[in-house]
Amino acid sequence: MGLDEALATAVARYVERRPRSQAMAERAAHVLPGGNTRSVLHVDPFAFRVDHADGACLVDVDGHAVVDLLGDYSAGLLGHRPEAVEQAWRARLERGWSLGTMGTDETAFAEAIVDRFPAIEQVRFTNSGTEANLMAIQAARHATGRDRVVVFDGAYHGGLLYFGPTGAALRAPFDWLVLPWDDPAAIEEAFAAHGDEIACVLLEPMLGAGGCIPASPAMLSAVVEATTDHGALVVLDEVMTSRMARGGAQERLGITPDLVTLGKYLAGGASFGAFGGSRQVMSAFDPTVGGLTHGGTFNNDVLSMVAGTVVADLLADGRLLDDLFARGERLQADLAAVFAEATIPMTVTGWGSLMTIHPVAGPVHGPADLADADERWRLLFFHDLLEAGFYLAPRGYLALSLDVTDDHLAAFVAATAEFCRRHAHLAT
Repeated sequence: MGLDEALATAVARYVERRPRSQAMAERAAHVLPGGNTRSVLHVDPFAFRVDHADGACLVDVDGHAVVDLLGDYSAGLLGHRPEAVEQAWRARLERGWSLGTMGTDETAFAEAIVDRFPAIEQVRFTNSGTEANLMAIQAARHATGRDRVVVFDGAYHGGLLYFGPTGAALRAPFDWLVLPWDDPAAIEEAFAAHGDEIACVLLEPMLGAGGCIPASPAMLSAVVEATTDHGALVVLDEVMTSRMARGGAQERLGITPDLVTLGKYLAGGASFGAFGGSRQVMSAFDPTVGGLTHGGTFNNDVLSMVAGTVVADLLADGRLLDDLFARGERLQADLAAVFAEATIPMTVTGWGSLMTIHPVAGPVHGPADLADADERWRLLFFHDLLEAGFYLAPRGYLALSLDVTDDHLAAFVAATAEFCRRHAHLAT
């Protein structure tokens, strides 16, 4: 049996075991394009559909339980149903939730964010990381009086800010200058040619959706030096990477951006985004001095705000984040050891508790190194590991949550080793 046949067999097992999922997908396709309203959740031939969560496990509508290693694409860091957040929500719901006024929790949440991230002196809330990045770009353009925005190939800063191969059609129409990832010389050349036109550099400390590829120290240094020399701002997208430490990736990297964007887990699983920076830059949104108008019905949604204060308390000393970071680093090392012994071309990249397993031999320094990746290996790994009881993204992405135990991770490494052993003959 070749690779095509192995994948076809795995997909057939997926379909056979999930008749209810298939029926629900067919129904959904009549009213939702492709049967979904979040493209990343698409799986051929139909989506993995969950009925409920039980601890670290997800139980699909056909009754199959799997360990969740995806953590809602990093939004579920605290797990599927964090008790402290649930209790706070129940108490809040008893007092009403659609108020249309300032409430009792957004100031405390903002104070916690300002305390946690030194680069943020003032913050504004949004509904998502996408909105946060759009607003941060606009803030940088307003502050500098310039229009051009530097971004990097393969980066994902939200649904309207995707710089991968399929992102152009829905990309917000800013004046983009797209540079290759991890190429300090390209950064220097871009600023030498266009420095007086560039408002900001929008940068993930690690490409997230682009494959969990960390920025090199040389790349970060080039960004900081170029923006400083030419009066541009650094917008650090920490929507995913704020989990790396109490002070986010910027703390581990020792850099101080001009603007920071946040999202995902900070509201305990509720819709959330935020952008913030120096008082000087953020004062542009102060209505008492005729500032910029920043609307959004749900910017201070009471459930997100109260959850934010709870999450801030839970993570206040940073120990839970540091422990999760260390566990993720150990998992990456264990997976790398498995792949080093395997005949299948596979490698893992990432940082802390965020990582991606790629069907290439490696090393991987940027999206160009994934050009020859065989999508069949990616999908076979997804289906086989789901069959073995582990859920991760079809693209090989993992985002660990606090509910996942060391025993779960050891079992996942063992299942990965078994995958490599069972399919070794397909790589020859």
